[in-house]
Amino acid sequence: MPESAIIATTIIALALIIGMSLNGIVDKVMSGRRQRHALPDEGAAGPVVREIAERQQQIEDRLRVLERIATDRGNLLADEIEALRRETKVIEVTAS
Repeated sequence: MPESAIIATTIIALALIIGMSLNGIVDKVMSGRRQRHALPDEGAAGPVVREIAERQQQIEDRLRVLERIATDRGNLLADEIEALRRETKVIEVTAS
């Protein structure tokens, strides 16, 4: 058997093995995502799951704000902080 045929056969075998491995990995990742995003059965845990999902959304919203603050440069951040301080003072004065 010529040397080029052996090399070609080896490359094809390796490609098949790598392809099957990647297919298995992708399948496991996708099934995990499907399970994670599947709607739970309504039962005793239904309200609890809804509450957890709402809390998770609140945390993600706060994280986005913190990321924006941490990566913001310049006067925009200072202006927003000052605006929040003014709003807080107005709220305190009207609440008193």
